[in-house]
Order: sequence, then structure tokens, then C-alpha cells
Amino acid sequence: MNSDESTTAPDDATPVASPLRESARRTLKVEEQAIAALFERLDSHFDRACELILACQGRVVVTGMGKSGHIAGKIAATLASTGTPAFFVHPGEASHGDLGMITRGDVVLALSNSGETAEVTALLPLLKRIGTPLISMTGRPDSTLARHADAHLDAGVEREACPLDLAPTASTTASLALGDALAVALLEARGFTAEEFALSHPGGSLGKRLLLRVSDLMHQGERLPRVPLGSPLRDALLEITRQGLGFTCVVDEHNRLIGVYTDGDLRRTLDQYQDLSQLKVDDVMTRPGKRIAPDMLAAEAVRIMEDSLITALAVVDEAGHPIGALHMHDLLRSGVI
Repeated sequence: MNSDESTTAPDDATPVASPLRESARRTLKVEEQAIAALFERLDSHFDRACELILACQGRVVVTGMGKSGHIAGKIAATLASTGTPAFFVHPGEASHGDLGMITRGDVVLALSNSGETAEVTALLPLLKRIGTPLISMTGRPDSTLARHADAHLDAGVEREACPLDLAPTASTTASLALGDALAVALLEARGFTAEEFALSHPGGSLGKRLLLRVSDLMHQGERLPRVPLGSPLRDALLEITRQGLGFTCVVDEHNRLIGVYTDGDLRRTLDQYQDLSQLKVDDVMTRPGKRIAPDMLAAEAVRIMEDSLITALAVVDEAGHPIGALHMHDLLRSGVI
């Protein structure tokens, strides 16, 4: 090869597809077909599995060995975050003491592609003895695990994506998709809400958007910018500078919010007036000013700010008294946006 010849061709530079991409496409096609085949195999057993879990007074215990165990762990996590309490138990450990984690009030969801995995089938007599309902997810409806289950979910595939038809690939993808289908069906049956989802994800951005309220973030007490109606404009400017929130509330003698004076109002004032020394804040303030309630979701406050092209809001109680101030920087620091 000449030194100026490239060892690799740019993407899509030639009509000959990369062997690596061709292999990837074959894999994705096989797995796509495996998931599509599940659609027609959903039957009354799926309904029965959902009914058992919805009636469960305890938790869903998900178990599986090897690659099926990894999928079982993910299914348990998905169930737990969508309103169905669940956890993963390793079947080998269950036979050596961890079976004590399973009670009569639980439901067991056991995964095994063959349905004959020794560590999983070894649990059958123990589950029968304590009377725990069993849902199986296998690739063989005639397997030992499927035959002894109260409900069987058929996750069988025609072939694995692995060219040797050995490594669990399409079969684990099908099991994962079927587990997601089960979790979503249960979520909808329970009427699970976005706020309930956020309660199990308080550390994430979704949790912050759905759980934080204005009262959690607002400035209050001495940090609330406020001047009386009739104040010289100079006093309003000093209050804005002192509090550093870009605006001040203007209140009447009963401490009701009458309007606000903002950085934007100041720019408009400078355009209209040559002499500011004689101006009262009443002459140039914005009436009545945008205001929000303390129990409003912080995410809704973001929308109001964006729609109104402003960076701060007055927070008022039911009587119209200002009790706090919220700035866009507070929302940024909290992770709401």
C-alpha cells in the first residue's frame, strides 16, 4: 500500500457497506423481529400476571440467573420506579438464606430463557410451600418453570442475534421489552402520576421539576424587596440594588401588592424622563405586576418567566400581600432548569 493511501474510507464514501455496520444491522433486525413477535403472543396469561401483581400486598420479587439475572434486576428497578414495589433476589443466594426475604404476601417473577435453570427451578417447591404466587418469563411454554407458574409470559425468540445462536442477545432483548410492557401496563392500571414518579426520583431533574414549589426557593423576610406606595424613585432604586433581585414590590398602607418596579422599568424611565429626582415610584412602576402563589410548582414559575420575558416574580398570599420573591437564578441553582 502506498503511504498516501488511506487505511479507512470515510463514512458512506463507497457503495460497499462496512462489514461491521452490516453485522450491526443484522443484529438489530433480528432483535426487532424478536420484539415484534411478542405482540401476537400476549394472551390471558399477561392479564393474569398483572392481576396477581395488582392484588399483591407485599412486593414483587424478581429473580433470574446469569444474563437473565441482569435483565431481572433492570425489570425490578423499572417496576419499583413506576409504582410497583419490587426488588431483585439472586436465585443462588435465595437457596442459601435469602429465601427468607420472600413472604406469602409477595409475588415472584422468575426469568429463565430455557425454563430449566437449576438455581431457579430449585425455588419451586419452596414457593409452593409458602404459597407465594409465581409468574414465569421463559422462552419455552412447556418448560418446568412455565408449567408450575400461576401465569407464564412467553418471551421466546426464533433465534439469537449471535451468529452462533448461542449468546443471549435477542432473547434478553425480548425479556427486557416484555418487562417494560408489564411495568407500563401496571402503571396505567394504577393511575400512576408524574408526581408519584418524581417522589421516587427526588435527586433527578424530573424530581426537581415536579416536586419543588415556589415556597421552597423564594426569598422572604428581610430578603424581600419592598417599598411603600408614594416612595421617591430613588428609594426604589436603592432597594433594588440592596436586594439584588432586579425588582422591588410596591405596597400600599395595608401591605397589599400594588405593582412592581424592575430593571426593565428603569430603562424605560431613562428613555422617557430627563430628570428622575422628582419622580415617585408610582409614576413609573408596572401595575399590577406579575405575581404567583407560594404553592405553585417551580416549573410553572419558569414558564411564566419565559412567556413574560422577565427574570423575577413577586410571591403573594391569598390576600395579595407579598411574602416572597423568586428569581431565575434561584431556579437555575436548584436544577429546575
